[in-house]
Amino acid sequence: MKIEIWSDVACPWCYIGKRRFEAALAEFPHRDAVEVQWRSYQLDPSLPEHYDGTELDYLSTRKGLAPEQVSQMFDHVAAQAKGEGLQYRFDAVVVANSFTAHRLIHLAAAAGKQDAAKERLLSDHFEHGKDIGSRDYLTALGAELGLDAAAVAELFTTDKYAADVRHDIAEARALGISGVPFFVIDRKFGLSGAQSPAAFSMALEQAWADARPLAMVNAGDPGPEGGASQGGGACGPDGCAV
Repeated sequence: MKIEIWSDVACPWCYIGKRRFEAALAEFPHRDAVEVQWRSYQLDPSLPEHYDGTELDYLSTRKGLAPEQVSQMFDHVAAQAKGEGLQYRFDAVVVANSFTAHRLIHLAAAAGKQDAAKERLLSDHFEHGKDIGSRDYLTALGAELGLDAAAVAELFTTDKYAADVRHDIAEARALGISGVPFFVIDRKFGLSGAQSPAAFSMALEQAWADARPLAMVNAGDPGPEGGASQGGGACGPDGCAV
């Protein structure tokens, strides 16, 4: 079973959703048969590489929200994050364009370290005040993840993985995704937002059942004298079992 998660590094609900999804997946009996793929999405592609202002400034001035409203939103989201064991520090968030960070996630995926890269970027952005648009930070993170130094350096001298990021965003648009996080299971089931672990568990169970044919619990049990299974008489095109 494949689960694709469209998410932005600069999205506070995406980290909360990641934790809640992970809680559900940890309890899912078929978790070893689940493949998770992180897909890129940008809430604000127009952001400059670095924004000269705080997160409060950004949301109030660029999004047209009152500072008091933004502060209340911060308090609410931080409380939700704390419930998942996350310590958000909106006062320390560095506002930056996430495009290159998404490219780093694609590079990490090629090395089998996609989830580790996603986790670090989200944590560093919301809990530790790191600049996710900084070349120095992304280079250091790549080294900590064990990524090839030359490959990481290419992110700043070429457009490597840029097409992959844009493809993810285009696919989100084609699927009708207009907000993140968004979870797609086997391209048949979709969940929008940071749902509860219970909601994720229900979706996992439903998708798993939908993808598997019925299992015959009495297969190989011919019943007495080779007839129908005991208590299981049935009829077919050629008549009924006696």
